[in-house]
Amino acid sequence: MMPGVSAPCLMLLLAIQTAYQRGLDLYNQHKYAEAIPALEEAARAEDPHSTEYQETVLLIGQSYFLLSQAANAIPWLEKVPMVNEANYMLGYAYLQTGQQQKSEAAFARLFGLKPDSPGAHLLAAQMMLKKEYEAQAMTEVQQAIALDPKLPEAHFLLAEMEIYRGQLDAAIQDLERELAINPNFSMAWYRLGDAYSRQEKWDLAIPNLQRAIWLNPDFSGPFILLGKCYFKQHNYSNAEGILRRALILDPQNASATYLLGQTLMLMGKTAEGRAMLQKWRTLQQGQQNPLP
Repeated sequence: MMPGVSAPCLMLLLAIQTAYQRGLDLYNQHKYAEAIPALEEAARAEDPHSTEYQETVLLIGQSYFLLSQAANAIPWLEKVPMVNEANYMLGYAYLQTGQQQKSEAAFARLFGLKPDSPGAHLLAAQMMLKKEYEAQAMTEVQQAIALDPKLPEAHFLLAEMEIYRGQLDAAIQDLERELAINPNFSMAWYRLGDAYSRQEKWDLAIPNLQRAIWLNPDFSGPFILLGKCYFKQHNYSNAEGILRRALILDPQNASATYLLGQTLMLMGKTAEGRAMLQKWRTLQQGQQNPLP
């Protein structure tokens, strides 16, 4: 027997530890539905002010969250509002239960931002987009811009959603607004080139893609799209050089491989072109990438 601990107290302590360990073992086996009753048994007996209680509560909330039972997860996760993992799950659990304002506040806590600030709305929008809550993300980014029209990356994120929706003219306007605020933002130049290329305005796309490359020569995306623009203009020499650089950065990229293969064929470099197209077919089988 532990010194200074009565037999009933010792038995209770052992029961709590046993229930917690059983629940933890089941949780680690991904048996979340079975873990919850054991963990709840432990939580009922633990001191609500103890570290052990907080750990148990977090595991219960995580278990419900992983079972896609957001409504059941929320009351447990709300007991540990200063824990990062809890706020991450709360942000999405609130969304799943239609509580967008609470979701934004949870994400703000997660990153140490003041709720309802421009930055908190923008961050919430980014987090929401990661899980494809597009309508909610659109609301958040619009609120961010209303509070601070010059907030860096806000117009960019809005443009990303507009491109996804096929609203290319609106996206171009927002990308131009973003670049007026932040001309050093290579991704904004890239997406501006992308928007123009989707409209098949190759002459307008090319200079913006070049700017993206000059700012960030280590990202293959602008190289691939620039190579496509040159290809569409029948400027095969430039297309070849740019696409070769793209494949140095991303050797397994199916789009760049296909475009280079087509370019080489049209330039009369038949053997290498066929080899590239065969490589593209192999990549297609492994990655199921669509044609560029």
